[in-house]
Amino acid sequence: MIHDTDTGLKPGTCVAIEGDAHFRRLGWRRLTVVLIVESIALGALSLPRVFADLGMVLGVVLCVTIGLICMYGSFIIGQVKLKYPHVSHYADIGGLMFAKPGYALIATFITCHFILVSGSHCLTGTIALANITQSSICSLAFSVISAVVLLLLALPPSFADLAILGYIDFVSVLVAIGVTIVATGIRSSEPSTSPAHTAWSAWPREGLTFAEAFISVNNIVFAYAFTVVQPSFMAEMHTPEDYVKATWALTIMEIIIYIITGGTIYAFVGQDVEAPALLSAGPLISRVAFGLALPVIFISGSINITVISRFIHGSLYRDSIVRYINTGKGWLTWIATVSIITVISWAIAEAIPFFTELLSITSSLFMSGFSFYFPGFMWFLLLKSGKWYSRHNIFGSFCAGSLCVIGFMILVAGVYASISELVHKFQFNLIGRPYSCSLSS
Repeated sequence: MIHDTDTGLKPGTCVAIEGDAHFRRLGWRRLTVVLIVESIALGALSLPRVFADLGMVLGVVLCVTIGLICMYGSFIIGQVKLKYPHVSHYADIGGLMFAKPGYALIATFITCHFILVSGSHCLTGTIALANITQSSICSLAFSVISAVVLLLLALPPSFADLAILGYIDFVSVLVAIGVTIVATGIRSSEPSTSPAHTAWSAWPREGLTFAEAFISVNNIVFAYAFTVVQPSFMAEMHTPEDYVKATWALTIMEIIIYIITGGTIYAFVGQDVEAPALLSAGPLISRVAFGLALPVIFISGSINITVISRFIHGSLYRDSIVRYINTGKGWLTWIATVSIITVISWAIAEAIPFFTELLSITSSLFMSGFSFYFPGFMWFLLLKSGKWYSRHNIFGSFCAGSLCVIGFMILVAGVYASISELVHKFQFNLIGRPYSCSLSS
């Protein structure tokens, strides 16, 4: 091995070179995989309920439209990363647009978003383990087990390494969806099933309120939530220009999977479909489906923890070789960071009795920016050349402006809808208690 003194380089230079090489092994295929893991999780199984609310036609249209709009936002983010290669995280782009206040604002958004989403995976893992085992053990025990599994899976700091787990995750989600589709299809064909039970509609269900409709729209928006991690993943690519291939591949797969999952299961089950849809597969099959979905729950959740931990660790040691996590101190500080993030995520998920509604609110607050209006701002502030109304900028200005308008609509309407649903649950005493042994309380 060549040492620093053999080359005349500054102490730590070879360590930094080795560390940088370790974090630049991501190709576009592995990028596609980690983006799939980040976006296509058990949220896909909430889409049949969305189709039941919005109807088959609007469900399909929104899945396609929102997917293509998010892909355009992803394209803009990728162009910014290529133009400014030093960008390592979404917050760095906030600094480019709005200086230190922009960096601080988006850094706060990123931290809150990933901690809450990681907590959501911890909570989902708790529910899955309780359903699979049908045990009378206090659910807090299952939540601790979930947190430990997430912690262990989040320890590999390289996204290229996590991509290997991503293949397992992708197979897991496809098998879980496939089992649910087959099970609901078989149940719908049973003679005992009444026509009214399996009836589905092309149009929104009768009596649908604005709040209910927009929460359904928000579920579709969240299903395409991958742009927040894109700069972080692209920073590890050996050929960043290939991000376009990954974005196209991801978007096409998302649209196909979401339409098949939402439309098929809704058609089989009808208005009685539950969320997640695997609960509609019957008591035994739902337990099997939950078991098959465990890799999705834990691997997707661990990647969220890794992303926010990399962001925090990299910010703390920005000017030190410790950030490469290939020294003793690097590993110790990395493990400490991952552990702290996991504990906070677990504590928040258990402490907040209306966690689901809070997550919906934060999704509206944060994903409306990450996927829509922030990319719109990026085009105006970082990519366009000349006046926005110049002939060569008219089309780009229209598209970027549309992103901003859509983002602010999701922000305002999504927060309103989420708060309305929260008020409704308070009125009917449907809010659970923190740190309870019962999942239903």
